[in-house]
Amino acid sequence: MKQLILCCFLLAGSFLANAQNRATDETQINEQIDAMIADWNRHNFDNITSYTTPDFDWVNIVGHLWRGQKENKFGLETFHKSFFKNTPQTKSQTQIRFVKDDIAIVHLFWSVGAFYPPDGVDRGTNKMGDDHELATLVMLKQNGKWLITAGHNIVINEEAARGNPVNYMPKN
Repeated sequence: MKQLILCCFLLAGSFLANAQNRATDETQINEQIDAMIADWNRHNFDNITSYTTPDFDWVNIVGHLWRGQKENKFGLETFHKSFFKNTPQTKSQTQIRFVKDDIAIVHLFWSVGAFYPPDGVDRGTNKMGDDHELATLVMLKQNGKWLITAGHNIVINEEAARGNPVNYMPKN
């Protein structure tokens, strides 16, 4: 009987520890996403190595595939010297799913302010942004630190989102 009680306490303790670790991991993941957004809003990506893996891949909303920190930093800095130079980004929420203890899929809902490609000049017909976007991030825990290893973002079409059949799916 004592062994059964001891096993129950150990099992309960491991569940509690796992829940605490998940909460800590979620906090750390959100801090890394906040660091990425802070770089965007500063229009300076010198810190990109602190929240991404060296082989970090990103597919942006127009389909550019940037591979590695060097390409990502260059692409972002190039755009931020022109049409993103005054464009803010704001996080709305994250939804995190742990695939394994050291791998997480993050759905990041964020907003991007108005911008005018290709050079940042408002020509009356080139306004983009002022929209809600959804990014999917793959994050890895390496040496106790969560890092983004891949990401992709899309603009949410608000009209299409209202017609999502999953919103009307029976709740059984």
